[in-house]
Amino acid sequence: MVMTFCMKCGKELPDYARFCPHCGAPVEASEWEEFQVAADDLIGRVKELIREGNIRRIVVRNEAGETLLEIPVTVGIIGALFAPYLAALGAVAAMATRCTIAVERKE
Repeated sequence: MVMTFCMKCGKELPDYARFCPHCGAPVEASEWEEFQVAADDLIGRVKELIREGNIRRIVVRNEAGETLLEIPVTVGIIGALFAPYLAALGAVAAMATRCTIAVERKE
């Protein structure tokens, strides 16, 4: 099960919400897609997904389904702003053999 969070304040949203009950921001529709990747391919696949566009968030999970890294993808996450996430992805790749990448896309 994937939780839905407000893109403005980050708080968890009820399933039925059209507006965030915490900050009042409208809730945009989205869909989730998952990919299984080898740890060696993790960084390249994440870069490829970000280049595709229309992505809100990327969640990287290990074989046990535990969240290892969550990356909010906004227009501003380019260049130097993305460098810390790449470093974290490198660390994740060193710890795992296979990962699941869950991608939240705008509908």
